[in-house]
Amino acid sequence: MDVLWQIVCLVVIGWLPGASLYRLPVADRDARAALNAEERAFWYIVLSVAISLAVVIALAAGHRYTFTRLLAVNVTIAAAAAAAARMRLGFGTAAPAPRASALIPLALILLGVWRFLPPAEYLMGGKDPGTYFNEGIQIAQRGTLVYEDPVVASVPAFARDLFFPSHQQERYYGLRFMGFFIQDPVRGTVVGQFPHLFPASIAVAYGLDGLTGARRVTAIWGVLGLLAVYFVGVRLIGRTAAAAAAGLLALHVIEVWFARYPNAEMVMQALLFAALLASARAHVDGTAFFAPVAAGLLGLLLFLRFDAVLAIAGVLGGLVLGGARGIRPRASFIVVLLLCASVAALYLAGPLRAYLALPTVFLSNFPWWQYALLCAVGIIAIGMLVAGRRSTWLSARVVVLLPIVLTGAVWVAAGYALFWRHPSGRLAPHDAYALRLFTDFYLTLPALLAALLGFGLVARRRFWVAPEFFATVVIFAFFFFYKIRIWPDHFWMTRRFLPVILPAALLFAAAAALGGDPGPSPVRRRARSLIGLVFVALLAMHYSRLARPIVGHVEYAGVIHKLEHIAGLVGNDDLLMVESRNASDTYFLALPLAYVYARNVLVLSNELPDKPTLGAFLDWARTRYQRVLFLGGGGTDLLSRRWTATPIESDRFQLPEYDAPRNAYPR
Repeated sequence: MDVLWQIVCLVVIGWLPGASLYRLPVADRDARAALNAEERAFWYIVLSVAISLAVVIALAAGHRYTFTRLLAVNVTIAAAAAAAARMRLGFGTAAPAPRASALIPLALILLGVWRFLPPAEYLMGGKDPGTYFNEGIQIAQRGTLVYEDPVVASVPAFARDLFFPSHQQERYYGLRFMGFFIQDPVRGTVVGQFPHLFPASIAVAYGLDGLTGARRVTAIWGVLGLLAVYFVGVRLIGRTAAAAAAGLLALHVIEVWFARYPNAEMVMQALLFAALLASARAHVDGTAFFAPVAAGLLGLLLFLRFDAVLAIAGVLGGLVLGGARGIRPRASFIVVLLLCASVAALYLAGPLRAYLALPTVFLSNFPWWQYALLCAVGIIAIGMLVAGRRSTWLSARVVVLLPIVLTGAVWVAAGYALFWRHPSGRLAPHDAYALRLFTDFYLTLPALLAALLGFGLVARRRFWVAPEFFATVVIFAFFFFYKIRIWPDHFWMTRRFLPVILPAALLFAAAAALGGDPGPSPVRRRARSLIGLVFVALLAMHYSRLARPIVGHVEYAGVIHKLEHIAGLVGNDDLLMVESRNASDTYFLALPLAYVYARNVLVLSNELPDKPTLGAFLDWARTRYQRVLFLGGGGTDLLSRRWTATPIESDRFQLPEYDAPRNAYPR
């Protein structure tokens, strides 16, 4: 694909449909036209990306996705919008021209590109990133969410236990590869473990620029996340403090790492902050257009991760609290959110039913008092909603007291978790010390104290400008620091705080340092600004120093070259057997060889396969395949008088992989 055509495709995917819908002369167009040029451009991109991903999932659900069809649908949407508006899509004089403030988002984009590239070469199986990546390539190459794998379907019933023994589960039959469930071994239906929103973006990037584009897609989400955090910050704490917070986020070691590494949290960061901003524009500012936008973005998150329900609970909780200030959820918001939730429920109960098993177990194991607490919160929310409409006295008290009470609760909980919480009974150490570890390894104690101070300052002055934001941050913080659900042995897996908690903490810390009103005294203003700038600069230096070793690091660099070489040794009419995960690490290579390079691959289920069954399978395989090849590291017992093996190639290679110590900073 030449560069000019790539640019055209990028415009059609990431600009055209969103710009067309945003400019429609409906739902308070003049109000959204009055937004700054940089925020308008941000909404063009966010809307276009959301529409494109929804189209990909819809087409793939019907087994009809291709990159060309995506382009055709986006062009059709833009043409329909232009026709409905009778070609009157211009803002005229209602839209202000770009100002100097537009340079800040541009600087954040350049900073993100510099920090977030080059990306990891994570094509391999065995862990979550490889599953996400290969799900995306599977959509791009095969056009479907649920793939009928001919290799699986072809395996005779007597030999299935050699490669994918039944797990005796109602939700799925067994494993094709780690992260890929076999639903029906007879038809060969296989589905990835994780929801498909992030893989859909990988599929689009693959259509744009092959494996290179697919690898870079997480960096694109990282840049969108910086912009979304910045624009929310502009609304809450001012442009200077918002730019400082977004800049600190771009320098942070975890943001840099995961912007190069396939994961769903970067997607949630971008879409959730955009949804929070859209909800505030709709329900506080009164711009009707943004109500279905906010609902649609929240609905898309249900196709990303199950913990998106926390984000929806946060937004709905903020709107309930906003009832005290006269904020009411718009009908279009409720309708679109219910529609998205209904479709997501069918999706999760259907092809993703195996994924839903873990959240179901987690929710079913709540102790009685947690169910009682959830019911009490629901009753209080309904009571506040009803009473707030009927009692102006109660509403006035809530408006004054709620930010104070919420700040006090956050400060008390943070103090308890930071200084007094210790493991006991069923409370595991990594749960008890979650806030402590987050502070020591990722935020620093001065930044946490500044964030707590900033939370109080911003809540007192700006709570009712975006109550959904505060409710969402508090829900995420209480949930994840209570049971953070992070594997304590792996530093890089501590990413659950990445979508909301880390950027919110930096926003509040920047607000404490650079926001607020220092008073009328020029001396006081200069001193406050100087201290704040020094504080932000010291944080920036600290985060940059921690991230310096990984800025030039490419995780698993060279694996693509090795995979291409191995794939070149395996013909289209060959069958490649790979030894099991219990024998060596070669099983990591099986997944991309099958789902990226389209080779016929089977992975042995253990290192001691039953010899008579394997012999019968080899006799069958010789009638179907030209050659039967084996890839292994010597840990599988294949010795038998019934067959012989001829070596084709012997190679041993290593890949750069970052250290993963327990409760220590990695090297």
